Amino acid sequence: MKITRRVFLGTGTAMATVAIAELGKSNRGLAQSGAINLYSSRHYDTDQALYDSFTEKTGLKVNLIEGKGDKLIERIRSEGANSPADVFMTVDAGRLWRAQEAGILQPVSSSTLKTKIPASLRSPENLWFGFSKRARVIMYNKDRVQSSDLSTYEDLATDKWKGKILIRSSSNIYNQSLIASLIEIHGMSDAESWAKDFVSNFARPPEGNDTAQIKAVAAGIGNVGIANSYYLARLKRSPKAENKDVAERVGMFFPNQNGRGTHINISGGGVAKNAPNKEGAIKFLEHLVSPEAQKIFSEGNNEYPVVAGIPIATVLKSFGDFKSDSTNVSVYGKLNSDAIKLMDRVGWK
Repeated sequence: MKITRRVFLGTGTAMATVAIAELGKSNRGLAQSGAINLYSSRHYDTDQALYDSFTEKTGLKVNLIEGKGDKLIERIRSEGANSPADVFMTVDAGRLWRAQEAGILQPVSSSTLKTKIPASLRSPENLWFGFSKRARVIMYNKDRVQSSDLSTYEDLATDKWKGKILIRSSSNIYNQSLIASLIEIHGMSDAESWAKDFVSNFARPPEGNDTAQIKAVAAGIGNVGIANSYYLARLKRSPKAENKDVAERVGMFFPNQNGRGTHINISGGGVAKNAPNKEGAIKFLEHLVSPEAQKIFSEGNNEYPVVAGIPIATVLKSFGDFKSDSTNVSVYGKLNSDAIKLMDRVGWK
């Protein structure tokens, strides 16, 4: 077992508090003697392979502390100078921005990270870095929609999609980041006008996660939905017949291919401000852009590599190539508050 400790932070119970406090007492010393402490909100079991390969390469063990992103940010902030955290990882650039604003990260000088990760997928201040990509795409019912009917995110606000769009709640950070990108691209006034018309085209009030949107599209509750790319890939790779059937009924379309490209978000991380093992933490981040780690991101969780030239999982190949929006993902965090207010004004529940 390469992971020497695993603590789950859920609802903030006394038990979790005691557990993490004890971890903090012991692991500052442990990190300096052959381990790193990783605080991660990535809840994918396939990430075990990332940690195993790092240990095999460096001899450093990984102490894994799991929880929701915002709770982990608050945990590290409250631990202050005594925090045992070496690395913080989470999903969505919006949450990485929150970590930056909370002051829990430190800048990293690494030619490896700078060379291998595109500038649009990392913090301009080198406080955090993207290690995998996910595209937020249009899912469509193959029996009701032709791919030629689809074009851009902007087109989804037109009358032809009235009562046909499925999407999750405005409280979801994936949607907040999408709206933040539209504010950056079009300006507040035009983005709000678009969002108002977009919301008026909903097939039902928002409910469920991204998988729920895809299943609703397959069931004909709506004709199109918005979801991250890897959710459909999971259904296609599922051993369950009902999931495979859903995946067969739904097509994936990459919007805005004749313009700026499809909206991209990341899973990423950075070195904690008070990391006891800063050197080991940087080694871990650099490991995540190695060919073997990038392959694990793709084949393990159906995410796109951030490093050019890395082969992608077969299921991702089946979706085809696409052009990505090159907007720096840090914008999603900077404009998150504006995006939330906009969504509230247009009645996006």
